[in-house]
Amino acid sequence: MDTPKRNRFRSAATILAGVLFTGFAVLQANSPKVENPPVTSEFHGPEEVTRILKRSCYDCHSNESNLRWYDKIAPFSYKVAADVEEARKRFNFSEWDSIPKGEQEGKLWYIVNMIDAGRMPLPAYAAAHPSARVTPAELTILKNYVTNLSRAHQPASDTARIAGKQKPTTVPTSVNGIRYIDDYKNWKVISTTGRPDNGTSRIIYGNDIAVKALEQDQIRPWPDGAVIVKVVWNSQAPDKDGNIMPGSFNNIQLMVRDAKKFTDTEGWGFAKFNGPELKPQGQKASFATTCINCHQLASETGFVFDIPTRPVAR
Repeated sequence: MDTPKRNRFRSAATILAGVLFTGFAVLQANSPKVENPPVTSEFHGPEEVTRILKRSCYDCHSNESNLRWYDKIAPFSYKVAADVEEARKRFNFSEWDSIPKGEQEGKLWYIVNMIDAGRMPLPAYAAAHPSARVTPAELTILKNYVTNLSRAHQPASDTARIAGKQKPTTVPTSVNGIRYIDDYKNWKVISTTGRPDNGTSRIIYGNDIAVKALEQDQIRPWPDGAVIVKVVWNSQAPDKDGNIMPGSFNNIQLMVRDAKKFTDTEGWGFAKFNGPELKPQGQKASFATTCINCHQLASETGFVFDIPTRPVAR
């Protein structure tokens, strides 16, 4: 390369380097800062559980974010700040008591399910912060803790005590307006499933619209009017042959499809009625956010878990 060309190349390189440096300086100067507001309440759990959550969740899901130096360098700092803001909106361990008591358990199940699915901590975050990864042994500790909470909050009950046909004025109604449907007993069974992690067995029913949608594989999205009911029993201890049978009644869960009414929860309305008294869960309509956060794992099947892989036979 002759001297004039070499000089032009060096000049262009110098200009480019200057532009890049200036751009980086501007980004860095305007880099968002993650502030830590005061801690208004704390999560109180067993020490081994709290230790796992603090190490793996608190940098994003609390007001005690401990950012490393590389988290503060632009352009990565923009992504970090956005992730922390979104995480605190979903749940914040530093404001734990702001979550209604009835919804705290649901948040914990959401955490366990997301960790189990490999979606929390966020893969990109875990790659940069390997100490945040949750080991299989630690996940078992978290599962056991939340399972024991569920059992404590859902005492054994007698299925026969569940009210049958009820007058409209006495039908249990969720805070978001979804009413208990006793007629589900006449619907087609879509699926059955069990949850060894929390010791329950389930039968899942669908109304005619839901069954037809399954038969025609029209579930992405599900049609308005589809209703799915999940009846949950506490599982008995396995018998001598290893069979697990349903025991006492636990709860009934409803999913009601109305794309316009339930826009904040992917078009599904959620309700849960606990115990033989069918007591509605949730003090605020926002409790359904916990439900859809978990059901995001089933986005490929229209946000519905445990549906059959083949069309439902008539």
